[in-house]
Amino acid sequence: WPELNNFGQVFKDNGYQLQQNRDAPLAQSNTYFPIAFRTTPNYHVETTTNQLVDGTGQCPNASTTVCTTQTITQQGFDLTGVDVLMLGTLYKNITFGLVPTLDPVAGSIGVESAFLRFDNIGDSPWFNFKFGKFELDNMLSEKRITTLSNNGAFYQSYHFNPVGDVNAFGLGDNQLGMELMGHDSTSHMRYTVAVLSTSDGTPGLPTGKGADVMLTLQKAWETGLNLEKVGLFGVIGQYPTGGPTSGGAPIAGAATGNVSFTRAGVVASLFLADAHLELIPLFMYGQDNVALTPPYGTVAPTQNPTWNAFLLEAHYFVDPQLLFEGRYETIRMTKQADPNQANIPKTQGNVDAFTLGMRMYLFMISRDGAALHVEYSNSKTIGAYPLSGDGAPPIAPATGGILIPLEAPNTSTTSITSSSIMIGLDFAF
Repeated sequence: WPELNNFGQVFKDNGYQLQQNRDAPLAQSNTYFPIAFRTTPNYHVETTTNQLVDGTGQCPNASTTVCTTQTITQQGFDLTGVDVLMLGTLYKNITFGLVPTLDPVAGSIGVESAFLRFDNIGDSPWFNFKFGKFELDNMLSEKRITTLSNNGAFYQSYHFNPVGDVNAFGLGDNQLGMELMGHDSTSHMRYTVAVLSTSDGTPGLPTGKGADVMLTLQKAWETGLNLEKVGLFGVIGQYPTGGPTSGGAPIAGAATGNVSFTRAGVVASLFLADAHLELIPLFMYGQDNVALTPPYGTVAPTQNPTWNAFLLEAHYFVDPQLLFEGRYETIRMTKQADPNQANIPKTQGNVDAFTLGMRMYLFMISRDGAALHVEYSNSKTIGAYPLSGDGAPPIAPATGGILIPLEAPNTSTTSITSSSIMIGLDFAF
């Protein structure tokens, strides 16, 4: 979970190989096996304003007149999920990754990632092929994020949708597909081309025929002891809007009516103050097809909604064992689906969020590590109804291949604020 330095990036890009002819499993000591477990016992407090609760009737309901709003606070000792991390080599130039996850609430087992990668095809580092479920090559990695609270453990910019928009794609989610990746010998220049299923990483063909394509290009250069990086990324995707049903339920894998969406941006990693301070700015533009936004009452959306997202994350390394960090994100709608704002206010969907945290690494050795984690995170959304603690709207079962919010969108400019306070012990072994 620490941030990768250049050695770590090269090691990962080479398929977890040092390339000294001793990388195959048979060349390793029998006492070594590439597996680790990670979890975080913690105490946390979650507060969310303007939550829909039962009033004169039961919520959710098509008629919001039976609902009322209330500030909800939840607190107590808790446990995050358990990640089982397995990454390494099956054979020379054949890499594997397998990360099962254990959910302590549902008692279920999931698969965070599962892939094979063929490295150095044709003895060239510029051709590496990955197949399966994997994280996209985001320079600002959500899987290596060092904030852990319910509000702070994800990037708002990666998962934002306009209010009511049913697009399930998340830039920070592990995706199903294949990827061609290449780099120079120092990993200072890198590229990826990924072709992905439209299912946002969910197995079982939940949507239909279609593909998302993501391109990334990253460049790094040395300035003294520091390594500065700049990256570009872009996604052109498809999402279904209908399809055949059976008994009223959509037929898995048969959804049709694909429409397009776009994500594009630039990100950098810049070190200051003799490498003690790192700044990570990110700017992203997003656009979804108008067909992904359902009607607001009797008003049908008529244009593609667009938005801009800006993020600035800062890490201050007092020493290798003490990290202070902060992040600010702002998302602004630049074009609503209803151009006249008859039912959609101009500011609806806007987000402001910030996170402050401290991580004190009690120890970190080659076999295990532990950190004391303290964090406060706050997010404000205009015109949305997040569920307390997770920022997601109530969702109904899929209809015609897409998910429909149970409640009509809030057409006011009401602000919904969610905050998290977390103290935990994050450990891996």
